[in-house]
Amino acid sequence: MNNRILLVEDDQSFGAVLKDYLTINNFEVTLARDGEEGLKQFTEHQFDICIFDVMMPKKDGFSLAEDAKKLDKNVPIIFLTAKNLREDILKGYQLGADDYITKPFDTELLLYKIKAILSRSSNLEQEEQEEFELSNIRFNSLMRTLEVNGVEHKLSPKENDLLKLLCLHRHDFMPRELALRKIWKKENYFTARSMDVYIAKLRKLLKPDSGLEIINVHGEGFRLWVKN
Repeated sequence: MNNRILLVEDDQSFGAVLKDYLTINNFEVTLARDGEEGLKQFTEHQFDICIFDVMMPKKDGFSLAEDAKKLDKNVPIIFLTAKNLREDILKGYQLGADDYITKPFDTELLLYKIKAILSRSSNLEQEEQEEFELSNIRFNSLMRTLEVNGVEHKLSPKENDLLKLLCLHRHDFMPRELALRKIWKKENYFTARSMDVYIAKLRKLLKPDSGLEIINVHGEGFRLWVKN
């Protein structure tokens, strides 16, 4: 069964185009034109993820998200907006948003983010997994050990946490902001640069195994690709 998306967007042409794009990528999409209609659809039907425009008539996206979270606190929500004010972005995350995307944006990037969020939701039960065997590596996150082609390395805490997150998202898009919030506990220029350093360290450790690759995705995140 295809995942169901509730898309609430008051721009009719943009909403229709986005709905068509998501539909051809195997999602079942319900399109609502304002916040009140969106809440009605959310109340009457079950959705796997919601995409809410922020500035809408009758009920804005933030108010809609508050109402939706009261009905289902675990439903993933992505906000779309033309505004990129820090206060609005923080408010979106405070309301429990999984992502906040400013217009205009790359629809392929949105698709990656939707898949990553849905994958993360389905992986919540797997987060206790401590051991991974991928290609020619053995990774024990409890012991913080990584064995590559028979050679063992001891990982630092952040290397360990970052590699575990990549392993849990293997083949799927892992957003930068997810890692920053989960591992660094904050999102700014310095933590972003720090994460890039740790990604480089992990790439160097994994390099002897040609069956694994950490791929940049649009500069917005990473994917651990297992070739074998």
